[in-house]
Amino acid sequence: MSDFVNLKQRIDGDMKAAMRAQENQKRDAMRLIMAAIKQREVDERIEMTDEQVLVVLDKMAKQRRDSISQYQAANRQDLVDQEKFELQIIQSYMPTQLSEAEINELIELAITQTGATSAKDMGKLMAELKPKLQGRADIAAVSAKVKERLNS
Repeated sequence: MSDFVNLKQRIDGDMKAAMRAQENQKRDAMRLIMAAIKQREVDERIEMTDEQVLVVLDKMAKQRRDSISQYQAANRQDLVDQEKFELQIIQSYMPTQLSEAEINELIELAITQTGATSAKDMGKLMAELKPKLQGRADIAAVSAKVKERLNS
């Protein structure tokens, strides 16, 4: 937990630094992150743990990726640029993304640990993988990879 109290403090400090430097775009992105964290804390009456902050950041990153593809389809480069900037800021607070090889290794390990043999074991397998992947890989992409692996 102490890691993410520090992370929240770091985000807050970076937001204030962006304000002082009059980096309005960065300040606004930082405010979005802090607002999402505070909203969840207020809604659930909790102090965020590291897993919970990662879930919030991961969800925000996924929303940005979805928006980018929609804006690209609509030829709105101005909005694509804004979403990419926000995604970059969000990702700067997330752990390093796992490589393809590391993801495959985790999938194989989880299959061994759970004894998964078919697609009906998918839920059990994803429950094993999700905590290890949170914030470090696109869960939907990993899910598709797991489904493909179980069907082969």
